[in-house]
Amino acid sequence: GRSRRARRGEAGLADGAGRGRCRHSKSVLAGLQFPVGRVYRLLKRSHYAERISPGSAVYMAAVLEYLTAEILELAGNAARDNKKARILPRHIQLAVRNDDELSKLFSCVTIAQGGVMPNILPQLLPKRTPKSTNVSQEQPGSQ
Repeated sequence: GRSRRARRGEAGLADGAGRGRCRHSKSVLAGLQFPVGRVYRLLKRSHYAERISPGSAVYMAAVLEYLTAEILELAGNAARDNKKARILPRHIQLAVRNDDELSKLFSCVTIAQGGVMPNILPQLLPKRTPKSTNVSQEQPGSQ
């Protein structure tokens, strides 16, 4: 007996080669870098609802990709400001905490090895004495 492939007329062809249509991933069709199929699978597996629309996975993957791109851009700027070529957790922390909307989103998140924001209370800074007034009062020859 011939194999099932041979009976269908696909003998000797690579997988998908004789089917007549080009196979693209859902991410390629949506124009995204993030895996739409994986997001869809995780949404279904987590039982958030009885039924999950495939469009919801595309939307969620697009949102995740946008947030990632935003954080990476700001962290890259922070790394460049610190004269580093590599993004460290510290740069991600600085990027997130300096942006109002991302800071609100990540308010309950601790970034490991991120450190804290540089902050010195104004009361702890040394008091500035107005030197220009002292110099004008003590000029020689004015007595």
